[in-house]
Amino acid sequence: MIVRDYHDIVKNEPGRVVSDAKWTSIRMLLASDKMGFSFHITHLQAGSEHVFEYKNHFESVYCMQGKGAITDLATGETHQIRPGVMYALNENDRHRLVAEEELVMACVFNPPVTGTEVHREDGSYAPAEEVA
Repeated sequence: MIVRDYHDIVKNEPGRVVSDAKWTSIRMLLASDKMGFSFHITHLQAGSEHVFEYKNHFESVYCMQGKGAITDLATGETHQIRPGVMYALNENDRHRLVAEEELVMACVFNPPVTGTEVHREDGSYAPAEEVA
C-alpha cells in the first residue's frame, strides 16, 4: 500500500514538485511506484494560458478548484472548466488550457511520468526512454 500526504510532499520532497511556465505539479505517484499510471496535483496560475499536446501520454484531468476553459485545437471546440469537470485527452489532443482563476487539477498520466518531465517546445512530455 502506498500512502502519501500532499502537504508532506510539498514540504519535504522537492524532487516531486516540478514547476515550469506558470504551473506547478506535485507528483504523488510516479513510474517508479509501478502502478501503471502517474498521479499529480497541478496548479495553473490565474491568467495563464498553456498549449499542450501529449504525443506520448494519455491524460485525464479533474478540476478541483478554479475556473477556466479548454479548447481542442483541431476542432476549435471550447469547454468551460470548473470544479467537478473532467476531461480526457484520449486522442493525444493538442489543446489550449486557459486559467481564468487559479486552477487546481488532479491529473493522471498513462504511461506514468518519471517525475522530472517539463513540457517540450511542442507541448509534450518526452517518452520515458528519453527522460534522464
